[in-house]
Amino acid sequence: MFVDQVNIYVKGGDGGNGIVAFRREKYVPNGGPAGGDGGKGGDVVFVVDEGLRTLMDFRYQKHFKADRGENGGPKNQHGKNAKDLVVRVPPGTVIYDRNTGALLADLTKHGERFVIARGGRGGRGNARFATPA
Repeated sequence: MFVDQVNIYVKGGDGGNGIVAFRREKYVPNGGPAGGDGGKGGDVVFVVDEGLRTLMDFRYQKHFKADRGENGGPKNQHGKNAKDLVVRVPPGTVIYDRNTGALLADLTKHGERFVIARGGRGGRGNARFATPA
């Protein structure tokens, strides 16, 4: 069976949460904030692969969601960024926005990349908001 048109759903990964933490050490009177930032969520990226000829794979898997970033930690530890979700498409793939009908990308060359959904930026920890006292 030859499939040349499909509707798919994509979502970039959410960013990780920042954390609220404070330094609690015996000989430091006013420790201050020590919460780390959350990691960046993964992007959904379409990459042209010359080995593919049809969109048959998308007939059975229509939802693509990237991973979320890790949460921040205490002691100013930043969360880990999530990996991008790479979706392989055949050459000649044309991507339209279903709601507006606008042309988003025309992928023709092998290895050509297009970020269809960006991941979230990640929350900020309370150490980011510290001011000199």
